[in-house]
Amino acid sequence: MEVGSLPVELWRVILAYLPLPDLGRCCQVCRAWRELIFSLDNTRWRQLCLGCPECRHPNWPSQPHLEPPSWREALKQHALATRTWTQNGPELQSSACLLFFRRRKDRRIWHVGPGCEFETLRGALGVVGPYDRVILHPGVYEEQAEVALKVPVELVGLGRLGEVALLVCMDQQCPTARLCNLVFMPPWFSTVVYKTSWGHVQLDNCNFEGAQLQVRGPGTCQARFCSFSQGSSAHFLGVVLSLLDSCDFSGSDTASVTVEGPPVAERNWACKHLAALTRMFPTCVASETKSSAKDLPVGSTGGPHAPPAPPPSAANVKNNEDWRRRTGVDPQCQSTVIGDGWSDGEHSEGDEESRDREETNNAKKQFKLDYKIPWDCHGLSHLLETQPDGSVPLASSPDPPTTTPEPLTLQQELDRDPKAQMLAASTFGCILRRCLLRDGKGGVHLSNYGQARLEENVFRGLNYAVRCIQNSTIIMLRNEVCECRASGVFLRLSAQGLIAENNIHCNGEAGLDIRKGANPTIVCNKIHSGLRSGVVVLGNGRGSIRSNQIYNNKEAGIYILFSGNPEVSGNHIFQGQAGGIAVNENGRGMITDNVIRENQWGGVDIRRGSDPVLRNNYICHGYSDGVVVGEKGRGLIEGNHVYCNKGCGVWVMSSSLPQLLGNLIIHNHMYGLAVFCRKDPENIEAREGNWPGQEEMVGDGVSGERRGVDGDGQENFNEERELFAWESDLDSEDGRQSARRSISVALVESNCMSYNGVGLYVKSSEALNVFANLINNNRGPGVAVLQSGQLTRLATNCILENSRGGVSVEKDCRVELRGNGIYENSGHGISFSGNGQMVENDVVGNRYGIQVSGSADVKVIRNRVQPTQGSGIAVHGPVKGVVHDNILFQGHPGNKRSLLHMEPANESCALQNNNILMHNNSFLSVPPWRLENPPPRPQTNSSAGHSSSQHPSRLRISMTTRISATVESGCHSGSKFCSIL
Repeated sequence: MEVGSLPVELWRVILAYLPLPDLGRCCQVCRAWRELIFSLDNTRWRQLCLGCPECRHPNWPSQPHLEPPSWREALKQHALATRTWTQNGPELQSSACLLFFRRRKDRRIWHVGPGCEFETLRGALGVVGPYDRVILHPGVYEEQAEVALKVPVELVGLGRLGEVALLVCMDQQCPTARLCNLVFMPPWFSTVVYKTSWGHVQLDNCNFEGAQLQVRGPGTCQARFCSFSQGSSAHFLGVVLSLLDSCDFSGSDTASVTVEGPPVAERNWACKHLAALTRMFPTCVASETKSSAKDLPVGSTGGPHAPPAPPPSAANVKNNEDWRRRTGVDPQCQSTVIGDGWSDGEHSEGDEESRDREETNNAKKQFKLDYKIPWDCHGLSHLLETQPDGSVPLASSPDPPTTTPEPLTLQQELDRDPKAQMLAASTFGCILRRCLLRDGKGGVHLSNYGQARLEENVFRGLNYAVRCIQNSTIIMLRNEVCECRASGVFLRLSAQGLIAENNIHCNGEAGLDIRKGANPTIVCNKIHSGLRSGVVVLGNGRGSIRSNQIYNNKEAGIYILFSGNPEVSGNHIFQGQAGGIAVNENGRGMITDNVIRENQWGGVDIRRGSDPVLRNNYICHGYSDGVVVGEKGRGLIEGNHVYCNKGCGVWVMSSSLPQLLGNLIIHNHMYGLAVFCRKDPENIEAREGNWPGQEEMVGDGVSGERRGVDGDGQENFNEERELFAWESDLDSEDGRQSARRSISVALVESNCMSYNGVGLYVKSSEALNVFANLINNNRGPGVAVLQSGQLTRLATNCILENSRGGVSVEKDCRVELRGNGIYENSGHGISFSGNGQMVENDVVGNRYGIQVSGSADVKVIRNRVQPTQGSGIAVHGPVKGVVHDNILFQGHPGNKRSLLHMEPANESCALQNNNILMHNNSFLSVPPWRLENPPPRPQTNSSAGHSSSQHPSRLRISMTTRISATVESGCHSGSKFCSIL
C-alpha cells in the first residue's frame, strides 16, 4: 500500500494502534514508511515510552518537565539497557545452533502471591531454572533469613510501583540477575537488602527505603530509574565498573553513594557490556563544548544564578548601577581629594608655585620652551611610540583597554592537556549519570583509591555534594551542585580528577575545597553565588584551576592559604562581594592570564608570608584596589594590566617584599602604586573576622572548618585535624626557600603607571627600590614621598607630563634619585624637602626645575635642568648639602627668574662648578642644545637599574584567612577591599 494513498494525519491515527513489534516491522518496508513511523515521535512513541512499567520519564528525576530530544530514541536506549543482564556467557562460535539452547527460549514464568503457584519468594526461588521470570503479585513478602540467588533469575513486581514490597536480604551467588518494579525495605536483622560480590545485577524502576545496596568487585551493578530514600544508600567496594542512571537519592544519613577501594584486577562478564552501554550515549566532551545556557542543568539558566555577559572592560563601569540593584551591594568607593587635585601632606614648594597653584590643573604645556631640548630618545621611549598598526600604546592612551581575553572552551582545554583529555574519555569505577541527590547529608563519597565518574547529575540541599579523599579519582562533567550546607566539592589527601563544565552555586561554604595534596583539574565551570568563597586551596593543596567563571561569591572568588599551591589560569573572576583572589598564610601558586574585574574589594590580596606568581592578569574595574600586598606579603607581580580600579592600582603595606615587574598600572582613581606604613592587626579576633558591629562570617580556611558540626548533623571536616597537619609536611617553607633567592627590599621595576591620581605614593618606614618605570600623565604628582624612614631609591625612571609635578619628597624622608628622566610635568620637576641625593637626573621641560627647601640635607650633583619658567635649581630655607657640577639650560627669554637661586641667608649649602647656559638672541644661529654624553635619561642599561632576569621567575601562592587591615584616615580613606574574609 502506498503511503500517499491516504492523508498523513489519517495514517498517524491508524498507526497509533500498532504495538511496538509491528511498528518496527513497518520501519523496514521502505524509506517513506520509515519516515512516517519516525513522525510519530510525539504521539505513539511517547505513549509507548511512558507506558512501559520498567522505566519512568526519560528525564526523571532531575528534569521531568523537559521533553527528550526523541521519544523513540529514549525507548530504544531503554530496550537496549534492559537486556544487559542476559548478555553473559561465552561466545559460541563453533556451533551457532547452540544459541537456541540457552536463555529465554524455554524459560518459564512463575507467579508468587496469594492463590498462585507459590505463596513465598523463597519457595519460588527453590525451583526456578536459569533465566526464568518470577512475577510477584501485589503484597508484602518478608523473609526471616537471608535469601540466596543461585541461578540467573528475573524478579518482576506486578502492578504499579509500590504494590510489591520485599522485606528481605538477598545474596546473589549467580552470574546475573534482574529486579524490576519492586520496593525493598530492610528486614529486622540487616539494613543490607541486596549484595553481590562477583555477579551482575540489573535494577530497573525499584525503590529502596531505609535500605542499602552493596556491590563488591568484581561484581557489577546497573541501576536505572531507582529511588533511594529514607536513608538508603549504595555502597561499592573495589568495583571495576557499575552504572547508576537516572536514580533519585534523598534523605541519606551518610553518603548516598560510597565508592571505596581501587578496582579489583579481576573483571566479570558484564564489564564490557556496561562499557559499551556507557559509550553508546556519548557525552559532548569530544565535541566543541562552548558553554551556553541551554547546556546547563535545570536551575542554572536565567534567574539570579545566570552570569552576566562579560562586557568589554571600558563598558563595565556603565553597568555598576544595574549590578548594585541586582546584588544589593553599593559599589561606591569613598571619595578622595585626588579627583580634584593632589593635596596630600604638607608642601613647601616656594613662592613662585604657590602663587600659581590655582592654574596648575590646566597648565600642562601652557609654557612652551623657546629653546626646547629634545629628550624623546630616552631608554623608555619605546613604551610611548605609536604601534606599527597606528594604535596608541596603552601607556600613553587617554582611554583604558576595551577588551579582555575570553575563557577557553572545554574542548580547547582538553586539546592542550592530554592528561585531562584522557580522564574525560575514560570510563571506570562507579558511573552516576543523570541522577538527583538531594536533602541528605552527603552525595558521593570516594575513599581509598576509589574511582567514580559523575555526569549531568544534580546535587541539591546536601551537607556536601562530593567528597573525594585518600588518592581517589573523580570525574565530574556538567553537574549542578547547589545549596549545600558546607562545601560543594571537597577534595583532600592526594585526591585527583577532572571537574569540568559544572554549575556550582549557592553553597554555604566554598564551592570547591582543595587541601592536603589534592591535585584536581578544574576547568570551564561556573562557580557563583556562594555564601563564602568560590574555590579554597589550603594545606598543601594543589590543582589546576583554568577557564572557569567565578562570580558573585560573598567572599573571595579563590582563596589560597596554608601552603596551598595551585595553578590558576585563564579564569574570569568578577562581581565578587569581597576580593577576587586572596592569598594568605604562606600561600603559593601560579596566577596567570586571568580576568579579575568588578570585585568589591581587592582584585588580588597577598598577605602573611604568601609568595605567589601573579603574571599577565587583567585586574580592572574593581570598586577598591587592584592588587593589595599586605603585611609580610611577597610574590612576583609581573606583566599584569591593572586599570580602572576605584582605589589604588597596587597597594603595598609595611613589612612586604613584593617584586613588581613590567606591569601596566593605568587609569586608577587614586594611586597607581601606594606604599603605606600600616600593618595588619595582630588581634586574633580581628583576624578571624569577629569585628565589633559586624556579623560573624567565619572564613573557609580556618574558622569555618573549626566550627565543625552543629546539632543538625552537619559534617565536621576537622575530624582528622588535617587542617593543621601541614606544619609537619616536608613540602613546607624550608623546601620552598631553596627554590628562589630571597630579597630584602621591595622592588618596583619596569612598570607603566599612567593616568592615575598619583603615579607612585610612598608613606613607609621601610626601604624601597624603584627602577626603570614609566610614570606619566597622572592627575597628581608622578612620585610623592611623604614618609620614608629608610632609603627609597628611584633610579632610571621616566617621569613625564604629570599634572602636579614630577617628584615630591617631604621632610624627614630618605630618598635617592639617580639617572631619572623627568620631563614636561606641570609643577616642579623635583620638589625635595628630605634627606638624600639627586645624581645625574635630566629635569627638562617642567614648569619649575629642582626645588630644595626646609631643613633638607641633600646632594644635587651632575643633573641637567631646564625649566619652562622659574628657577632651574632653587634652594629655600636652611638647606644643608652641596649643589655642584649641574648643567642648567635657559628655557625661554621671558623667564625673569635666575636659573640657580639660593637664599642669601643660607650658609650651609655649597654651590660649586654649576654650568649655566643662556641664549643670546643675536646668536640664534648657534646649534640648539642637546642632551648628549650621555643621551637623554633614563638609560635602561644603567648600572643603577636591575634587569628583571636577575630576579626569580618562580614564586608561589597561597590563600587567605579573614584579616582586617587598619588603614589611615586622610589621603587614603581606607582600603576596605583589604579586609579579607
